Amino acid sequence: MTDQNTTDDDLYDDPTEAVPDGGSVSSPFEVVSQTTETRQDRLWKLYDSYVRAPVAIVWTDWRARIGFTIVFIYLAMGIFGPMVVTPTAVTDGPALLQPFQNLEFPLGTDAMGRDLFSQTVYSTRSVLKMVAAGALFTVTLGTTVGAIAGYTGGKTDTVLSSITDIFINIPGFPLVMVLALLLPIGGNPYVVGILLCTASWGGLARSIRSQVLTLREESFVEASQAMGLSTNRIVFKEIVPHLMPFVVINLTNAARRVIFEAAALYYLGILPFSNLNWGVVLNLAYTSGAYYQPGALHWFLVPMGAIVFLSIGLILLGQSLDRVFNPRVRARHEKRTDADDDLSGDHGGA
Repeated sequence: MTDQNTTDDDLYDDPTEAVPDGGSVSSPFEVVSQTTETRQDRLWKLYDSYVRAPVAIVWTDWRARIGFTIVFIYLAMGIFGPMVVTPTAVTDGPALLQPFQNLEFPLGTDAMGRDLFSQTVYSTRSVLKMVAAGALFTVTLGTTVGAIAGYTGGKTDTVLSSITDIFINIPGFPLVMVLALLLPIGGNPYVVGILLCTASWGGLARSIRSQVLTLREESFVEASQAMGLSTNRIVFKEIVPHLMPFVVINLTNAARRVIFEAAALYYLGILPFSNLNWGVVLNLAYTSGAYYQPGALHWFLVPMGAIVFLSIGLILLGQSLDRVFNPRVRARHEKRTDADDDLSGDHGGA
C-alpha cells in the first residue's frame, strides 16, 4: 500500500538524483558504455573484419583454395619470375623440343629454339598489369556512375544514364581496334588494359543503377538521410557495400575479358609489341602450322593453356569471394568464432 498523498511522479526515481561518486546523471542515455575501447581493441577489430574473417571464410571453400593457388602462382611468376628466369633468345635450344624432355626447357621450345617457359614467364607480368588496370577501371567507373545515377535521380540520373547508354551501344571490340590503331599507346600495358575496357563499363553501370534504385527505398538509407549524412557517405558507405558480391563477380569477368581481348589483338597484330607475349606466341605458332603438327602442337598449347588456367583461377576466385561479402556467411562465422573463443576461455579458466 502506498501513501494516499503520494503522487504518481513520486513512484519514479529522479533522473537527476545524485550518484555515489558525487556526480549526477541528467539522462540515462548519456551513459553509453561501461568500458573504454583501447587502440589495440580497435586494431584487432579491423584485423578481424578485413583479414582474419575473410581468410577464414574463403578458405573453407574448395573453389577458393584452387582459385587462390592458381592466381598466386601467376602473381609469383609475374613478379618474381623475371628475377629468376633468364630471358630466351633464338637458338637457345633445339627446335621444337618437347615438354619435359629436357629440364632446362620444361615446356619445350618453339621452331626457333626459344624457351616456351621463359616466354610464358615474361609475358605474365605485362598481362597482369593489363588485367589490373582494365578490371579496376571497369569496376570503379561503372560502380561510381551507376550508384550516383541511381541514388540522386533527376537531371544527374538522366545525363549519366544517357552517357551509359551511348557506351553500351558502341561495339566494344571494333572500337578497341580503331583506338589501338589511332592512339600512340606504345607498349604500355596499363594503357592497353584501360583501352580494352573503354566500352565495357556501361553494362555494369546500368546494372548497378537498377539495384541502387531498389536499395535507396530501404529503411537503413532513410535512417541515414534522417541523420543528415552526406550523399557520398550514403552511396559509398551504406549502399555500395550491399552490392559488393555483384561488383566482385564483375571484377573477375572484366579481368577475364581483358586477357582474352589482349591476346586476340596481339594475335591479330593490331596492338604493337616489342617482346613476345601470349597472343604473339599464338600468332607465330598458328602461322607455322603448329596446331596440326604433332611435333609442334605444344608450341600452340602452352600459351593457350596459360590463358585458360588464369581464366579458371579468376572464375573460382570470384565465386568464392562472394562468401566474403555475404552477410549471412559472415554472421555464421562470427557466431562460430565467438563460440570457439568462449570455449577456449572456459578451458583456460578450468
